[in-house]
Amino acid sequence: MLASSVLIHLGEVADPVTQEVRKDLGQARYTIDLLMVLREKTEGHRTPQETQLLEEMLHDLQVRFVRAINQK
Repeated sequence: MLASSVLIHLGEVADPVTQEVRKDLGQARYTIDLLMVLREKTEGHRTPQETQLLEEMLHDLQVRFVRAINQK
């Protein structure tokens, strides 16, 4: 759910409620930071599969965020 929120705020997908595509890079950054805090706080309480999924998702979102910043 949080990853989907980042994609919406990066302007990569339409908001499911309004059907609008718009960028809010500040909100995207906030949500990525929130995912990083969740990663830290759940350390040692995830399965290896959950850890792998979280790490891959975070990496992908961070790369997309950098691309969006560079497109400004």
